[in-house]
Amino acid sequence: MKSTRSIKTFFFASLTALWSMNSAANPETSRIMVSDVGFATPESVEYYAAEDLYLVTNINGSPFDADDNGFISKLSPDGKVVDLKWIDGADSNVELHAPKGMTIIGNKLFVADITQIRVFELPSGKQLSSIDVKGSSFLNGITPADGDSVYVTDTGMKPGFESSGTDAIYKVWTNGKIETILKDPDMGRPNGILNDNGDIYVVFFSSAKMVKMNEQGEITEMPEPYGARLDGLVKLKDGSLAMSSWESSSIDVYRNGEYETIAEFLNSPADMDVDTKRNRLLIPLFNEDKVLILPL
Repeated sequence: MKSTRSIKTFFFASLTALWSMNSAANPETSRIMVSDVGFATPESVEYYAAEDLYLVTNINGSPFDADDNGFISKLSPDGKVVDLKWIDGADSNVELHAPKGMTIIGNKLFVADITQIRVFELPSGKQLSSIDVKGSSFLNGITPADGDSVYVTDTGMKPGFESSGTDAIYKVWTNGKIETILKDPDMGRPNGILNDNGDIYVVFFSSAKMVKMNEQGEITEMPEPYGARLDGLVKLKDGSLAMSSWESSSIDVYRNGEYETIAEFLNSPADMDVDTKRNRLLIPLFNEDKVLILPL
C-alpha cells in the first residue's frame, strides 16, 4: 500500500535533519547541494569510477538547438568542481550541442546529443566519433547494452516540448550500426532506460509508467509509479530501482512490488547515477543549475 504524502514528508524531513547533524562527523554521508559553480542546465550525472569523479552534462541553452556550446564538467565527491568545461563544444576539435544522458563502457564515454551519439575516449576526453541516429529527434536516456554498444531512448520531442512522433528505443554500436528495438509515436515519450542483465527497464515522460522489455521489444507493464514526467532510472545497491519524477518533484524507489519516496521537493530532477563507492545518488536539478549528492 502506498504511504501517505504527509508520512513521506515527515520521513524526508527527519532524514534531512539527521544528515545535517552528522555532516561534521562524516562528510561522506552528508547531503551536498552543489550550486553557483557554473553549471548550465545540467541534465545527467555519471559516476566515473576509474577516477572517482562525477561527470555532469550541461545543455547550456535550448535542449533542441545544434549550437555546439554544450559541455561536460568534472565534479569531485566532496562537491567541488575539478574542471567545469572538461569537454567543451566551444573547442574546435569537439562537437557537442545539447548533451543529455551518458554512460561509460570501458574506456569510452557515450553521450546522447539531440540526434547523435557522441563517443569520447577516457581518460583523455578526446572525441572519437559521432553516430547519427537517422529519424530521431531527441535522444535522451542511455545505458550499456552488450560489447561495444548502448541502448538509447528517443523521447520524441521538438521545440516547445511538443511531440515529434519519433518515440523509439535504439541499440547503437560504436562502428555505426543501429538497430531499432521499438518505434511507436504513441509510446509515451520514453526517457530513462536501464539494462539490468538483459532486462531493459524504461520510464516515460508523458505518463506515470515503467515497463520491462527484452531486446525483441516485447513489453511487460510494471506497477504504476507515483508521478509522471519520469526522467532518471538507476539500480541501487539492494537491487531496487530509483526513478526521478518532475511531476511529483521526487525520487521514488521500486522494490518488492511497491514504491517508496526517498526524497521530495526537488525541482526538475533529471538523469541520475549512483556513486557505488559511497552509496550515494547523484541528481542533476535541470532548471536550477544544481547537482544534489544524496546519501542512501
